[in-house]
Amino acid sequence: MDILMPVKFEDGKLVWLDVTRLPYEEVWVSSDDIERIARAIERLEIRGAPAIGVAAALALAVVASKSTGSRDDLLRNLETASQRLSRTRPTAVNLFWALKRVMNGVYELIGRGASVDEIRSFVIQEALRIQKEDLEANMMIGKHGQELIEDGDVILTHCNTGSLATSGFGTALGVIRYAWMQGKRIRVIATETRPLLQGARLTVWELMRDGIPVKLVTDNAVGYLMYRGMVSKVIVGADRILRTGHVANKIGTYMIALAAKRHGIPFYVAAPTSTIDPETRVEDLVIEERNPEEVKNILGRLLITRQDVEAINPAFDITPPDLVSAIITEKGIARPPYEKSLQEILKS
Repeated sequence: MDILMPVKFEDGKLVWLDVTRLPYEEVWVSSDDIERIARAIERLEIRGAPAIGVAAALALAVVASKSTGSRDDLLRNLETASQRLSRTRPTAVNLFWALKRVMNGVYELIGRGASVDEIRSFVIQEALRIQKEDLEANMMIGKHGQELIEDGDVILTHCNTGSLATSGFGTALGVIRYAWMQGKRIRVIATETRPLLQGARLTVWELMRDGIPVKLVTDNAVGYLMYRGMVSKVIVGADRILRTGHVANKIGTYMIALAAKRHGIPFYVAAPTSTIDPETRVEDLVIEERNPEEVKNILGRLLITRQDVEAINPAFDITPPDLVSAIITEKGIARPPYEKSLQEILKS
């Protein structure tokens, strides 16, 4: 099973697979323009919390590789780029984590009197480290998570949490992939994930590419399938996990968790520790509201309602911790109470 890496740093440019074009065509885009990269994140050409964080770090590497001026020029360019990138998506914490990690290192080097070449080299190498660490974390998430999967399980997943949402391999899909690689005969049910159909377009594409059995269902069929006993477990990803165990993930996750609880089905969340936010309170969590046109149209191609109707388009919802059976990270599996277990995972 080959690992697809959807975001790369090549020849001083960011190169990404435009996932908005899938499954119809595979189009790779290359750019060294920060505004173009920022728009790619906003337009969901690059999407998925870990992938956004990796892309943001690599974008700073692009800035560093282009900068030919003084140390002050480099710092100014990096700060401008970081500020622009931080405005792209408000909910996924990996974005801010990656930018902060790179920029804190830059400020530390400047405090030591490092040269412009040393700072440039650090930014590039640190960004590549973030990418490498995310890939390694995905593999470990898969290794830990597959222990929760039994031979013959039918696993329901929501949105896309595979290679296309990370540096490669995936989080929730990484667990599924790892279990499949271990020889477990599993099947997957993927939700379509309205309004942008990441499940129908991306998750199905990835699983069929790997030869893993998958069936597609509408989002509102989930409760019925659980009622019929057709789902063994649920595994989803996360865009932000609070210290309390509240999980911000793709809109529709909360309803799936409620249905799983009603039917006694384990509901697992898979995410790297970079997705854990130990500071933000649930009442302060910002949920991204996207363009209402995404709801009124199918992928911007087909109007499905009256053009003049108002629409609401939250990109994420919040699943409370009492609905979460376990949180799978690269450092191990956290179980309730999450304020204690997540803190122990972060400390480890």
